[in-house]
Parts: sequence; C-alpha cells; structure tokens
Amino acid sequence: MKNVKPFRLQRRSFLKGLGVAACLPYMECMADDKKKLGQRSTPPKRMAYAYTPNGVGAPGEDSAYKEWNWFPSGEGKDYQLTNTLQPLAEFRDDISILGGLSHPKSRSLLGHIAGDTFLTGGDVRTDYNNSVSVDQFAAQIKKQATRYPSLVLSADGGIGFKSRASTLSFDLSGQAIPSEHNHRNIFERYFSLNGKSASAERRKSLIRQTKMVDLILADSKRLQKRLGVNDKHKLDEHLSSLNSLEEQIKRNEAWLDIPLKSVNTDHLDLMVDAKVDPQAYIRSMYDLMVLAFQLDLTEVISFMVSREDGMGVGDAYPILGLGLKKGHHAISHDKADGHWQEWGQYDQWLVSHFAYFVERMKNTEDEFGSLLDNTQIMYGSACSTTHNARNCPIILAGGKNMGLKHGSYTKFSESVPLSNLYVNQLRAAGILTDTFSDSTDKMTGMENIFSGITA
Repeated sequence: MKNVKPFRLQRRSFLKGLGVAACLPYMECMADDKKKLGQRSTPPKRMAYAYTPNGVGAPGEDSAYKEWNWFPSGEGKDYQLTNTLQPLAEFRDDISILGGLSHPKSRSLLGHIAGDTFLTGGDVRTDYNNSVSVDQFAAQIKKQATRYPSLVLSADGGIGFKSRASTLSFDLSGQAIPSEHNHRNIFERYFSLNGKSASAERRKSLIRQTKMVDLILADSKRLQKRLGVNDKHKLDEHLSSLNSLEEQIKRNEAWLDIPLKSVNTDHLDLMVDAKVDPQAYIRSMYDLMVLAFQLDLTEVISFMVSREDGMGVGDAYPILGLGLKKGHHAISHDKADGHWQEWGQYDQWLVSHFAYFVERMKNTEDEFGSLLDNTQIMYGSACSTTHNARNCPIILAGGKNMGLKHGSYTKFSESVPLSNLYVNQLRAAGILTDTFSDSTDKMTGMENIFSGITA
C-alpha cells in the first residue's frame, strides 16, 4: 500500500483566515427586493435584552435590610417597590417584575457559568452544548425588514471564553457571537447619518470585501477535503462565519443607496471610557440602542452591561460609579454586617441606568409612535444571588402595542422554566412558535402579561 504523507497546514495561513471570521458579529443578508427596503406599512415589533452579572442582593422580606431586597414585597398589582427598584417607580405602568423563573439545566451550575445560558436555556453542565439565544432566534426570522439582523453589545467586547462569556448572543449552532463595546466604532460601523447616497469609496470597499471573502471561501472549501473529522468541524465553524460575512456584505450592497432618517445625535458621547466614567458609558450605550431603534437599523439588540465573576471592566463600577470600596464580585460575596445595603445600593445604581433607558425609549418617537410601545425590553440576571442560578430577577418593559400588559409582580414556581417567557416574547414579536429551548406550556402563569398578544 502506498504511504500517504500526512497533510499539514501552515499555522499562519490558517490563522489569517480565521482572524477575518473570528472578529465579526453574526450577520446574514436580507431579501434582494430593493423596492421594499426601508419601507414599513406596519409598526415594528422589536426586542431588547440587558444583562447584569453576579445576581442581585436578596436579603429577604424578614431581614433588617429588607428595603434593599431587589425583589418587591407583596405580589400582583399591589406590590411595593423596595429602595433597589425605586428608580422605576414612575414607570410602574410600563413594567412587569417576575420572580422564580430559571433554566432547569442551569440550576445546578455555579451561578457564573449560568450566565452563558441566560438567553439560551442550553445545557453546559458537562459538555458545553449551548444552543441558540432567543435574540438570535428572533433575528433570523425578523431580519428581512432591517439593515442588520441584530446588534450584539457588551462592556468588554468579543466573546470571552466558555463559562465566562462576554456576550449574551449565540448563533444557531450555539457558538458565541462576538459583541462590540467601543461606542465610536459602533457608531461609525452602523450609523451613517449624512442622508446621502453611498460614496464611491464605500462601494469600492464592499467590492474589496466581497473579493476577499470569495478567495477565502474558495481556499477553505478546497482545504476541507483534506482534513480529519475534528479539523473539519473547526473549519465548518470558520466557514459559517465567512458565510455570514458574505451575506452581510450582500445586505450592505442592497441598502447602499437608501439613506437613514435624519435625527439629532448631539447628545451622544462617543468618547466616554467605562474605566473612567461607567455611568456615562452605560447610558451612552443605551443611547446608541435607542438611536438604532429610532433609525430602524435592527429589531433585535442584546447588551451585557458587565461580565460575570469579577471579570472585565464592569467589576470596578461600584468603586468608580458610587465610591464604594469593593468591586461588584467582592460585594456579592461579602458577609459583613451591612453588606446587603452596599449591594442594594449598587443594584439600585444599575437599575437607575435601566430606568434611563426606559425613559428614553418612552419619550423617543418614530413614525409609529413611542419606541417603547413597539419594543419589549427584558432586564435581568442569571442568578438570584452570586452562585444561585434560581429565581432569576427579571423586569419586562414596553411592548404595549405588541399586546403586553404591565403593572404587576408575579412569582413563579420552579415548574415554569424561563424559556416559557421567551416563547411568549417571540409570539408577541410576531414569531409564530410554541416552543423555544426547554419550554413547556407557553402561557402558564403569564396570562396577565401576554393576554393581549394576537400571534
């Protein structure tokens, strides 16, 4: 039998191709019918997700520090806000608070790991088998109407690593989608506000990108025939990213000569540094999200406000933003007397920025009215306390025109998985599905919030 020399790939050439794909967010192209681009006859049905790590302060209603419990006292329409959620008091009719929900496959995990499954409900207990996140599930179906299927944002950017992701979003194969964190880069990439036709340079740039992707795809497909099983799997992931890039280039070409709406951007601060002024950083990111919806760039946005387990810039927010002596992760582990108040004050600080987002969404309009009325927003964490991946703290806001009815605090039993909420959200967004991840009965216990949806 003829000896076959083992095939070897030069590492540099492989990394060059991989680098092109690895730095890109998950995007796909839209329909080729240019006549329909940028034209809406009905209001959009948008979705936004904001996430904070390390759980929340939850001393309980019998504690001396009960006023710093994240969860309200009472239940139903008559619930009472604690100090922690007080910044949302004026939006009581625009929000619903949910307790008790979690992902069954994540309940036994160290809480920080559960952050990877917050929007997926995936199984990462032994092998890392994550699945598509609800925002990306929606983006694949809703992408036809907008320039971008979704925006994926975080304080740190990139994907982090398995069990400590720096992104909320995962694609159809459960692969983490890189997030973006630099305000100026985000603005320059997605917001072209001159209202004029695309420049010749922009058109040439797209042509260069197309040629580059074509070359890499051709080489990769030839290479695929010579690889073993494990390497083929890795290359498949690489090719998937390249295909997404190719599709987004086609999408960009389709939208090239369609100007954006004229809006005022004087309030934007694109030079803010999270390591210097975290409040300005977080609020500026929320401003970009409002602007993206106002310009109808996308119907789906995720934003990881900071990262799990004391990693990334967000751990210093309590020190920089409130003058506290400990970082977020240290506060969440503190057992000293009075630590509940310190934790509650930081939770309140985070909630105040979310309240700012809700206020901006409510008071910003497009041709269909208030952005908040046509957007359902979810804010929460994967844990109730640092390492307890149960009783996720969840706030829903907006979506009045999508059938959501607010004003209550609902406590769920553990028989109701968090994925049931995602099914209801998807249906409110016009996506006709009865299942997502490990969901069961889609409406159980949620009738008071979603009884108005027609999908």
